[in-house]
Amino acid sequence: MAVSLPEPFVELISKSLPTPDYLEQFLEYCDKPLRRSIRINTLKITPDDFCQRMRSKGWHLEPIPWCDTGFWIERDDDTIALGNTIEHLGGLFYIQEASSMLPVSALFHLISPNDAPLILDAAAAPGSKTTQIAAILEHQGAIVANEFSASRIKGLYSNIQRCGIANVALTHYNADVFGRWLPEIFDGILLDAPCSGEGTLRKDPQAMNNWSVEHVKEIATLQLTLLDSALHALKPDGVVIYSTCTLNRLENEQVVELIQQRYPQAVEVVPLGTLFPDAQRALTTEGYLHVWPQVYDSEGFFVAAIKKKASLTIKPVHKKVRPLPFTKASPKQLQQISSYLKRQFGIVLQEHYVVMIRDNEYWLFPEAIYQLTGEIRFDRIGLKIAEQFKDQWRLTHEAAIHWAEQINKNTIELTLEQAARYYQGQDIKWPDSKAGGGEVLLSAQGVHLGLGKRLNGKIKNRLPRELVRDGVQFI
Repeated sequence: MAVSLPEPFVELISKSLPTPDYLEQFLEYCDKPLRRSIRINTLKITPDDFCQRMRSKGWHLEPIPWCDTGFWIERDDDTIALGNTIEHLGGLFYIQEASSMLPVSALFHLISPNDAPLILDAAAAPGSKTTQIAAILEHQGAIVANEFSASRIKGLYSNIQRCGIANVALTHYNADVFGRWLPEIFDGILLDAPCSGEGTLRKDPQAMNNWSVEHVKEIATLQLTLLDSALHALKPDGVVIYSTCTLNRLENEQVVELIQQRYPQAVEVVPLGTLFPDAQRALTTEGYLHVWPQVYDSEGFFVAAIKKKASLTIKPVHKKVRPLPFTKASPKQLQQISSYLKRQFGIVLQEHYVVMIRDNEYWLFPEAIYQLTGEIRFDRIGLKIAEQFKDQWRLTHEAAIHWAEQINKNTIELTLEQAARYYQGQDIKWPDSKAGGGEVLLSAQGVHLGLGKRLNGKIKNRLPRELVRDGVQFI
């Protein structure tokens, strides 16, 4: 049955359609199933190795032209949900709609990851773009991942953890605070703004149930406020990528045009026609990418790149930020944690990070975030490395996943059946386990799962309870 769209919506978008036949094509594609797509996490595996691995499992992968780690996929066997495959649980890939990979590709089309930039992801949950940014940065620089919705923070952190990322700090604010609290701090900003979601119909047929022109205008006002704040938080010569998953001009072209009118001498739209070979098909006369679902057989999306040419003045605000309950590790404490990591797992602490201590916990903060700790409140910074109990240490799951590719001591390879039991929260029988015990990193088919402890003929399960998956099976 053909998709049903509100009449006011059809009237609104008809005014901005490139050609009259676009509406018919749009309606046709709204009825088509959305192609499944994934992005390979290059912090864990190379695209070539991943494709070779998954082709042997009956996966058919078609490259996404604007993201060299993105692929549309089909599988010979769909009995296991993508999210329950060992490769997904182990952080080798992220399930992400193809067009939503565009904004991050646009950001790093214009700034270099080699400069270790400080990036703000202003509306970060569920983490698709944060993890995409992190993979490109390769542990350099840092990301402030902000999410206004408290209920989505947990899922955001879970995805960051699963992908083995350490150079992220989480904040929980309305994103309009950053321009006032952290003026001209960030090298690049991604504002994937809250929107009416018109481009998501193929994934969510109910997306338009509560659509109205009045609501669109309200959202557009919010979007303009957030974009204004982002520009103030951006360094001169930095870039803001403004994107939405909606289709109307009020939330897209008009928002960018209004910000240009507000700051005519300070902002410049950078055309995105050279972002990838076929970009011209979605390019507007202004230089934006306005992706209708029928253009690339994807969700609808809008992307604009805005360069800041000059400083913007802003009234100073009185800030009262509680000091973090952390202290910088002393040389002795730094030597202790370094010795433990090297002795037990072969881990060497990387540069550009600061080791911090809270009670008996050791944490790893990105240097760029450490410099901001008195400027704004963070919900979580970097990753917790380990806990110390007198002379004993306990590595965290997130640290094990972060350093898994570096770990070369005390590793154990499980069968797929044992790996499934591990994800179900069960202990693993292991006759070689030493009575004295010891921490081990567990893997299966080259995928790192997490930690266990050898003890009395078994491996005690150290998977955090919130990551346990009842009934998971691997083939």
